[in-house]
Amino acid sequence: MLMPLAGVLPALAQLSANPHMKLQPVILSGGSGTRLWPLSRERYPKQLLALSGDDTMLQATARRLEGFEGRAPVAAAPIVVCNEEYRFITAEQLQLCGHATDRVVLEPAGRNTAPALTLAALVAEGAGEDALLLVMPADHVIRDRVAFHQAIDIGLAAALEGAMVTFGIVPDRPETGYGYIRPGAAAGEGVLAVEAFVEKPDMDTAARYIAEGYLWNSGLFLLRASVWLKAIAHFAPEMAAACRSAYEAAKQDSDFVRVGREAFEVCPSDSIDYAVMEKLAAAPELGIPPRVVPLEAGWSDVGAWDALWTLAERDGDGNAVRGDVLLEDTRDSLVHASDRMVTCLGVDGLVVVETPDAVLVARRDRTQDVKKLVARLKAGSRTQADTHRKVHRPWGFYDSIDAGDRFQVKRIVVKPGAQLSLQMHHHRAEHWIVVRGTARVTRGEESFLLAENQSTYIPLGTTHRLENPGKVPLEMIEVQSGSYLGEDDIVRFEDTYGRG
Repeated sequence: MLMPLAGVLPALAQLSANPHMKLQPVILSGGSGTRLWPLSRERYPKQLLALSGDDTMLQATARRLEGFEGRAPVAAAPIVVCNEEYRFITAEQLQLCGHATDRVVLEPAGRNTAPALTLAALVAEGAGEDALLLVMPADHVIRDRVAFHQAIDIGLAAALEGAMVTFGIVPDRPETGYGYIRPGAAAGEGVLAVEAFVEKPDMDTAARYIAEGYLWNSGLFLLRASVWLKAIAHFAPEMAAACRSAYEAAKQDSDFVRVGREAFEVCPSDSIDYAVMEKLAAAPELGIPPRVVPLEAGWSDVGAWDALWTLAERDGDGNAVRGDVLLEDTRDSLVHASDRMVTCLGVDGLVVVETPDAVLVARRDRTQDVKKLVARLKAGSRTQADTHRKVHRPWGFYDSIDAGDRFQVKRIVVKPGAQLSLQMHHHRAEHWIVVRGTARVTRGEESFLLAENQSTYIPLGTTHRLENPGKVPLEMIEVQSGSYLGEDDIVRFEDTYGRG
């Protein structure tokens, strides 16, 4: 329920006195989602996937405050902190769901959530805003948006008054995959003090925590930008200094805020919880009390395939399926087909995930260990750990449909009006065949158009560019041949997208 009006009058006064005091969504989109391999890859992680509905997890997070009618106005656009590697698809997905922003902050290297939040707070500060930052990981599911909005509204007054507010999930089962919060006494209507954070427990301990009223640690936070900057400067001064140096060296590049690489790469790595939240109770002199709002809103961090099975609609035999799937005498299983038909016969409690270049088969109770497989793939330098066969680019995508000794075949799709960089290859030649749309080709000093069923040849060492001047996607087949076919054999001379 919402806080009585009398309990928030001081907070309302702050809002009236400061028109810049807005509820600013901050989306942290830097995770890799290794336990959801093979759909989630390091360069195309789970937040960019539509795992629970039509929207991707990033898009669902961006929409999460739509319709909010609480006591603070919502900022027009989110601040998004993401890995530089997938910046273009992040911006594209935000644009497609109506939440485009020019404040996509690029992390040159992964440094966990505390530096990411520090960068977001500095962006707010740099805009002259001591905003209320609502910090949301991009890879969570919240099914009851109304309940989430009510919990935010409950936490507003405490955040306005200088507390660091987190949201504790009311558990519905003992769970060993989450950290827990031990709540204390009431600290306002619907708000509790935080006595302690505790690590992921074993099953017996988790059952005891449930009986004693502990909450799951959600990783959702609400606090003022100035409060976070004060706290991080106190508890992690090296981190605060590195982030501020990186921000001061930042440059705006279209939708992206590019922070200083050298300064950020020396920043220590730590989470919001470890760096600050868990230390607040022992530092009352700082004047930043830790608070928690209990939340029942159908939350899940979708940390592994068994969590997705729990969220999904299931048939009468307990199966959750997606794609071209045929089951016979199969129960309590999750089967995901991306590219081909998948059939299961006489199995129980499995997870089967098919992609064009990898297939996972696992017992549903072992899906937390998928990250061990990913570690082995990385140790063996297998590309399946990092990228899909289909690779997204700012101009569209390519799909490596076949390869062999000294050749590779790709399907390339270029968005209307988009163009690839002006480039050259030292070790390969290329043959292009247009199967849909119109291509404008630059080859050396000449420029010409190709229509459907026409083709051309790009000799090794020749400067070239591909463009789509039309209003429909350009689709073509590219056959590469040569002694080396890696993506790093590209010398770029001009690039619309700022790639070196």
